[in-house]
Amino acid sequence: MDMIEVYDLTKHYGGFKAVDNVSFNVKEGEIFGFLGPNGAGKTTTIKAILHLVNISSGEIKINGLDVKKNEKEVKRNIGYLPENVAFYDNLTALQNLYFYADIKNASRAECMSLLEEFRLKDSAYRRVGKFSKGMIQRLGMIQAILGEPRLLILDEPTAGLDPRGVVLIRKKIQELNRRGVTIFLSSHILSEVQEICDRVGIINRGVLIAQDTVQNLSKKLDIKPKISIELEKISDQILDAIKKVEGVEGIDVLENTVDVICSSGVKAKVVVAIENAGGKIINLRTREPSLEEVFMKYTEEGVEGA
Repeated sequence: MDMIEVYDLTKHYGGFKAVDNVSFNVKEGEIFGFLGPNGAGKTTTIKAILHLVNISSGEIKINGLDVKKNEKEVKRNIGYLPENVAFYDNLTALQNLYFYADIKNASRAECMSLLEEFRLKDSAYRRVGKFSKGMIQRLGMIQAILGEPRLLILDEPTAGLDPRGVVLIRKKIQELNRRGVTIFLSSHILSEVQEICDRVGIINRGVLIAQDTVQNLSKKLDIKPKISIELEKISDQILDAIKKVEGVEGIDVLENTVDVICSSGVKAKVVVAIENAGGKIINLRTREPSLEEVFMKYTEEGVEGA
C-alpha cells in the first residue's frame, strides 16, 4: 500500500511554475529520499503534500485519503520538520514541547524523555531564544515525532548539526522506520540519503526526472562501478596494461591506489593484466556507484523518463 500518492501535481506562483506535473508514490513503511538542487521544487512539493499551499492542479492522497478533502484527519498522523524550524523564543524548550503535545493530543510525559534522548534534558528549562542552531534542530525533531505519527516528513533534518547530532538523527530515523513509520526525507547530504533510504526521487526545475532505488537508477544511466586497487608500487607499464583491457573506461591514480572504471565482469581481466605487468596487489575493493554520481548525472544532463 502507498502512504503518499502524488498525481500530476502542478503549482504556479504567478507566471512561475514551481512544480510541473509531478507524480510519484511513497510506499508504506519505507524511507523515501527526495532530492534536487536549490530551487528545484522540493519544499513546494512538501508544502503541497501537507496542504500548506493550494496547488494549481493535481491530486494528493495520504493513506488513501485526499489531503484537501480530509485535511484534519490526514494531519493527525503526520509529523513534520520544516527546513527552517521556529519556536517561541520566550518559552523554554519544555514549554514549547508541551504546546505541541497539547495540539497533537500527545502525552506531555513524552516531552522530557525525548529531551533526554536528544541530549537536551539539561536545557529543558532554558528559553529557546538562547539555543544554538543545532539545539533548535534537535528540538524540531522532537516536536515532529511527538505523538508517534505514522508518517514523518523531514525537510533537511540534519541542517546545522555537528557530526554527533547527524548520527543521532540518522539512528532515530532508522529506529522509527523499524517500528513501521513511513519517512519522507528531503536532504542535501547525499551520502546520508544513500545510507538510509529505500528509494529516491530526483526533482529538477520543477520536474520529477527519476524515481527508483539508487542501484536501479545507476543501471539505467549505465554508471559503472569503480574497482579500487592498492598496489605495492605503480609503474607506467602497469597503467598501460590496465588501459589496454577491453571494457576499461577510465582510471584515476592517487599515490599507490588505482581506481578503475569498468563493469564488474572486467575486474578479473584487470587483475590479470596488473599481475602480468609485474604489479603486486595489496588490496582490492569494488565501489558501487554513489547517489552523488546518479544525482549529478540526472541534474546536469537533464535525463528524463526513469
